[in-house]
Amino acid sequence: MRENWDYIIIGAGSAGCVLANRLSANPKYKILLIEAGKKDKHPLIRVPVGYLYFMSNKVIDWGYNTAPDDGLNGRSLPYPRGKVLGGCSAINGMIYSRGQRQDFDGWRDLGNQGWGWDNLLPLFKKSENHHRLKDQNHSQLGELPVVEQRLSWDILNHVEQAANEIGIETTNDFNDGDNEGCGYFDVNQINGSRYSAARAFLDPIKHRDNLTIVTQATVHKINLTDKVATSVSYEVNGVMKTAHSNGEIIVSAGSIGSVQILQLSGIGDAEFLHAVGVEPVHQLPGVGQNLQDHLQIRTIFKLDGAQTLNDMSKSLWGKMKIGVEYVFKRSGPISMAPSQFGIFTRSSDAHDRANIEYHVQPLSLEKFGEPLHKFSAVTISVCNLRPKSRGYVKITSNNVNDAPIIKANYLSHEADQQVAIDSIKHARKLMQTKVMSEFNPREYKPGAEIVSDAELLKLVGDISTTIFHPVGTCKMGKASDDMAVVDDQLRVHGLQNLRIADGSIMPNITSGNTNAPIIMIAEKAAQMILAKN
Repeated sequence: MRENWDYIIIGAGSAGCVLANRLSANPKYKILLIEAGKKDKHPLIRVPVGYLYFMSNKVIDWGYNTAPDDGLNGRSLPYPRGKVLGGCSAINGMIYSRGQRQDFDGWRDLGNQGWGWDNLLPLFKKSENHHRLKDQNHSQLGELPVVEQRLSWDILNHVEQAANEIGIETTNDFNDGDNEGCGYFDVNQINGSRYSAARAFLDPIKHRDNLTIVTQATVHKINLTDKVATSVSYEVNGVMKTAHSNGEIIVSAGSIGSVQILQLSGIGDAEFLHAVGVEPVHQLPGVGQNLQDHLQIRTIFKLDGAQTLNDMSKSLWGKMKIGVEYVFKRSGPISMAPSQFGIFTRSSDAHDRANIEYHVQPLSLEKFGEPLHKFSAVTISVCNLRPKSRGYVKITSNNVNDAPIIKANYLSHEADQQVAIDSIKHARKLMQTKVMSEFNPREYKPGAEIVSDAELLKLVGDISTTIFHPVGTCKMGKASDDMAVVDDQLRVHGLQNLRIADGSIMPNITSGNTNAPIIMIAEKAAQMILAKN
């Protein structure tokens, strides 16, 4: 192995895979990609429902948990993060969702030049290979397939009609900058199998002579000399190694991992670092702050006369039919993304654009990992797209093997509490439509007897869970912002030759699922890095 590299990329998740592809396209640059997890060889990675096997299973998951949260009535939540080539794209919901034009225009208006929707749309298109659309908003030339799901459920079609009944129109494109409407989600799949970032961006180029990929390598710290990032210390098979950079080090370890690496390197709040046994080398108090996530409220309605996955899977014959359909057609329930049908709308008239997202599922269960209910039911999950609650990520010691604290502070902001209450009322309105009356829906969770706002808010804490979209912990912003960690070039404030490129740089969370924006961030980072030379 070479000891000196032009670019060292830490983390081979969605962003790291894109960066490795784009930076190694020029053979004059020598690239090292360091990944803590294994190669993406596990057969269940490509099976869409395989994510259920990996959640809280340390085969390819870090196995994190959130700290107990007052907003969840003291509950702690499992917090899966991919530990494998492809990162979270190897275990996520596969939904392709860019967010709204105003999300990115908002980043720009905070002083981050070049981050408005019109600037970023070409970068979304660069990596996209859309199954149907080729126009001003979409491309069919990129590496990442964006396709229709290979399934259709009568009950979901009725939910679509119910949404139409209450004024939510069907859309054929959630990704043109205005996602208000309803429809089936597009997903990152090919022929009913998961298409992770590793499969899309790494597999075609992993044999390039100028790219070296090291897996099962734990980064201990980034080394600084006179405020310049010069090398990375990492461990492979119990042996410590040092990789030196002639150019830049790019941290792409995600909103949890990037924080941990920076703090272990002495980059963060000095007083806090002292307290956990780390010598501070660069004061940057925003590292680990500004954590944002999408919390979903999982309402469940029992049904009569509907075919759901609960009904199909409760008999051996039904399970066999599901398996046979996937084996021979690569379609059906095994090809399902965790959520199949989406609705983007407004929880109340107080909002000028869609502020909630429905993930509608033709199934129900008490919690992920547990068996499906024996009764027929549909899950109507609703999440607040732009929460105002903020949390943090902090290491607990100077030991790289100790999991950090992930404190989300869900529902700590009064505005989020109101959106949560309004979301349940909105879900009830959806299910009380004339078209849904055919199935006699009965509210199982939180329960139709719960009517007061105070009671609803209490029950929200019991039935809500994350949809695993942590962002913002190394936020982008001006140097005058004490909480900003990187500038609009993604360079760490006050340091040279160190950038961060992943979901942690988002100043504010996007109004939808976050994988597509993270891939875009990596495209933007690669563009800026290459423009420098």
